[in-house]
Amino acid sequence: MRSTDTREHIVEAALALVAERGFTATSVDDIASAAHVAKGSVFYNFKSKAGLFEAIIAEGVSRLTVALRTASDGRHGREAVEALVGELLRQVQQHPDFAKVMVAEAFRTGRSWQDSIRQLRDDSIGTFAAVVAEEWPERDPSITAAAIFGGTLLAGLEWLAFQPDRSLDDVRRAVLSAVH
Repeated sequence: MRSTDTREHIVEAALALVAERGFTATSVDDIASAAHVAKGSVFYNFKSKAGLFEAIIAEGVSRLTVALRTASDGRHGREAVEALVGELLRQVQQHPDFAKVMVAEAFRTGRSWQDSIRQLRDDSIGTFAAVVAEEWPERDPSITAAAIFGGTLLAGLEWLAFQPDRSLDDVRRAVLSAVH
């Protein structure tokens, strides 16, 4: 495997394991085995288990932020809110392991990746906050954006885990009815 492929396999394996078991219960040996690489490859590519998790968060946050900004670009008000909710649900559907990890790790403190989690809040939830400030100027944009983002994220996970027969549009409409 080329170095980039090895790195991607490690990230994918680690993300799946951490989403299933949690960070603490996932060992570097488990990750290496799932990625079909030597344990040394994990350390060569990421220096530590925490470094690997930091890379997972940074990559996921970047992907999510770009998707959300693209979805809301050129839209305003209610149309922008609807686009953001729809895109966040699509991201949950396409990257459920990352969504699970974000829910599990968002409020843990004392972790070395706390700054990356803060970046998620600042970048991704910030995209929602800008739209909230425009659509509902009387509301607190930070708290309202966090409520919409968090509610959408949890509704997306509820959908995938317990109501997978529902369509994306159906879940989107349900979330938006709560938002509006």
